[in-house]
Amino acid sequence: MKKWGVFFLMILGLTACEKTLNLQPDSQIPKLVVEAQIESNQPPIVVLSGSLDYFSTIDAATLNNTYIHGAKITVSDGTKLVPLQEVTVPLTGGYSFYYYTPSQQNTANTLYGDFGKKYELTIQTGGQVYTSSTNIPILAKKIDSLWWKKAPSNPDSNKVVLMSRVTDPPGFGNYIRYFTKTNRQDYYPGLNSVFDDQIIDGKTYDIQIFQGVTKNEKVQRSDYGFFNRGDTVIVKMCNIDKASYDFWRTWEFTYQSVGNPFSSPGKVIGNIDNGALGSFCGYAVQYKSLIIPK
Repeated sequence: MKKWGVFFLMILGLTACEKTLNLQPDSQIPKLVVEAQIESNQPPIVVLSGSLDYFSTIDAATLNNTYIHGAKITVSDGTKLVPLQEVTVPLTGGYSFYYYTPSQQNTANTLYGDFGKKYELTIQTGGQVYTSSTNIPILAKKIDSLWWKKAPSNPDSNKVVLMSRVTDPPGFGNYIRYFTKTNRQDYYPGLNSVFDDQIIDGKTYDIQIFQGVTKNEKVQRSDYGFFNRGDTVIVKMCNIDKASYDFWRTWEFTYQSVGNPFSSPGKVIGNIDNGALGSFCGYAVQYKSLIIPK
């Protein structure tokens, strides 16, 4: 009986020490977020926005209000310096999508990505200057062929997996990012879309290509990666530099860790200076297509 009394007093003491904490996170000054890219045979595209607080309520109106307008942006290939102009694309619901790209009317101010070239990006906005650089590598690592086969261990006979044969050139440092386009969809990156050649350097190997996903929607893991009979698939294989690889590798790790209490904290490694978030990425692009019969 005496033991129970001591136990009761211990519980009472612990509960008496409870205190309600109301944590109020600090409101942060928005940082510039840069989404910039230049592909082989394509003009540069830059999207500017402001960051949001972690606990911000995110909806279409909020996102539409984060765009940065009136910035002065230039891209140089070392020989030619080209200004970018803002373009507005109307969307449903009264919203718009805004991006910067060279003028298509003034041929003297056009610039297209080329293999093996370096590009410098300069952004002036809000009284600050931000810079970055990227490379479009030589198209060295390529897909040799595509084929399909029945999805293993899947009761749905309509599901197939897409296979590819890829050749990696000798020498480390060949980084890739891939996208897939299925029928009339847009190009979407794989859930894990970037790879290096630390293990497969200088080899020809066969590997499955998982169907790309839009990360604005919840990914159904049980159905992820499969294609269907009758699909027309285009694979967009991109050689990228180390900075682009590091950005997307850390971005995808952070994306997949959200909501996982056992994951390690991660930091997205961008390549924009002066405290801005985001990246400027160059892509050396190869396309390969396959029609999967019904």
